[in-house]
Amino acid sequence: MSQDFTLSRRAFMSGTAGAALIALHPFSARAQGAQAHLRIMETTDLHVHVYPYDYYSDRPIDTVGLSRTASIIEEIRAEATNSMLVDNGDFLQGNPMGDYIAYERGMKEGDMHPVIQAMNTVGFDASTLGNHEFNYGLEFLTKSLAGADFPVVSANVVSERAENPRDDKTLVQPYVILDREVTLGDGTTAPIKVGLIGFVPPQIMTWDRRHLEGNVTTRDIVEAAQAWVPQMKEEGADIIIALSHSGIGSAQHEDGMENASVPLAEVEGIDALMTGHSHLVFPSPDYADYAGLDAEAGTIHGKPAVMGGFWGSHLGVIDLMLERDGNAWRVVMAETEARPISKRNEDRSVTALVEDVPAVLASVEQAHNETLEYVRRAVGETSAPLHSYFALVADDPSVQIVSNAQLWYIEQMMRGTEYEGLPILSAAAPFKAGGRGGPEYYTDVPEGPVAIKNVADLYLYPNTVRAVKIDGAQLRGWLERSAGMFNQITPGEADQVLLNPDFPSYNFDVIDGVTYQIDLSQPSRFDRIGNQINSDANRIVNLMFDGAPVTDDMEFVVATNNYRAGGGGDFPGAKGDTIIFEGPDTNRDVIVRYIVEQGTINPSADANWTFAPMDGATVLFDTGPKAADYAASVEGVEIEPAGDGPDGFARFRITL
Repeated sequence: MSQDFTLSRRAFMSGTAGAALIALHPFSARAQGAQAHLRIMETTDLHVHVYPYDYYSDRPIDTVGLSRTASIIEEIRAEATNSMLVDNGDFLQGNPMGDYIAYERGMKEGDMHPVIQAMNTVGFDASTLGNHEFNYGLEFLTKSLAGADFPVVSANVVSERAENPRDDKTLVQPYVILDREVTLGDGTTAPIKVGLIGFVPPQIMTWDRRHLEGNVTTRDIVEAAQAWVPQMKEEGADIIIALSHSGIGSAQHEDGMENASVPLAEVEGIDALMTGHSHLVFPSPDYADYAGLDAEAGTIHGKPAVMGGFWGSHLGVIDLMLERDGNAWRVVMAETEARPISKRNEDRSVTALVEDVPAVLASVEQAHNETLEYVRRAVGETSAPLHSYFALVADDPSVQIVSNAQLWYIEQMMRGTEYEGLPILSAAAPFKAGGRGGPEYYTDVPEGPVAIKNVADLYLYPNTVRAVKIDGAQLRGWLERSAGMFNQITPGEADQVLLNPDFPSYNFDVIDGVTYQIDLSQPSRFDRIGNQINSDANRIVNLMFDGAPVTDDMEFVVATNNYRAGGGGDFPGAKGDTIIFEGPDTNRDVIVRYIVEQGTINPSADANWTFAPMDGATVLFDTGPKAADYAASVEGVEIEPAGDGPDGFARFRITL
């Protein structure tokens, strides 16, 4: 399995133009006779993103793609005397190409999964398993991994569990020790044994219970490391790199924790950590206040660590200056960085920093073209139009279908947990609702076939699903915060302006599973950014669950997204401290799965919220001109045309 580290070790790298002009890293330039510079590069959370393409919106983009990251790899290899490339997991699922291969084309014995083909082309030395590798079941995973030209390791997924973790039979090999030759500072070479060990969140047993229960179990990440790392040392590993598909979280170890990279770094014998799972970048200011790490230097408990974003957005790089003492190696200096493939400008535009590597594109070209056909054809039917023209003034089909899908998903995730049996609600907001986006900025999917790319119209952002547990008082506060969308309305006055133009539509959460009215005669309890300004205001009236009034001490589980659950928008009950479930799936993926399972979806809104009646008052709001086609079908609101609005919008009147 020995491979050298030269630029030409893979065919597509042999033609790198100008490699001789690239300056060597200081570790390579200054290494002494007994020293070697080893650069370890990481991709993580690729999620099948090989092409720089957004399959949901059906357009090219510059922020993703292994084909782009690969060109950084070429350059970075040229800067170092010795280098290795690893992947940190979540490569098999995460965009429509992954779903197409799993659900449509399938994997027969001997088939090559396109992302594996691309990784083989780039030339990875090893990978670990991420939690999403299990989404399609163990048989699919096994067939996919069979095509890899590199070892795949994971130490804490166990097919046969023993009393001592070192006696476990793991699903894939727990670690690998690669025999390498490194070039020293004086130009000579020396052997080194590089140990690579992998870990995945134990939560896979919940997230993919239907595939894993009865087939595998998991161990705590730190427990597994404490068992296997000493064995790697006994077998001669000179340095050990942890491929931790686990985020950077609390420094305090708890059994079974999901984001365990900080306590993992304390395990003796581990020299450096590749992290991922969180879709963030390390080193970066995002982690400035975390215990146990230096967010500027890129260390965790003094050991170099990196997290390379997601979808190929960055390449994580750890530079190790190694020194040989006899036959033993030790790390004497280290540096870390995460290099991006693009940059976002002040005007929100994106500038690509690299080009594609043609050989990587070519390796998956057929699968890419087949995926385009897949996203453009129907995966289900809708029995009614999915539009958002009235999403800010009435219960709405485009929000309803998102809410239904979230509810369907969280109901499954709560089974077998301590929260099973609690009422489950679902919070969703309209994203495309005119405003600054203009009179055509609305969701509008006609009755009939629904294609995967239509889901981008329903859900703009790559959020992931979360669930929070709140009480009745927090539920009421959540809805009060949402009701800041509306101006205060005076009873008896005609044609008052309804919508607050400074209130973003994505903060107008509708919560399904309860019924309620919004009393517009009351002032808003909160200002635009969530500060409480009228503590006695109560716009939410007649809040009911299952036909009975909601009391402050009632408990609910609410399905939502990571932005809201983590404090986005500053909503009562959603400040980051009420989260009980962090799903590995994006809200878009959940919507697609829901549509596929249902076959035909019924997005008809159930009018679970309305405005409280107000004698003699009418209000005006502006929406897209095509709203006229749907005005008569809106439930629970008396709507009529009221002429033209500004800038191409149409104006409508509501009688309260």
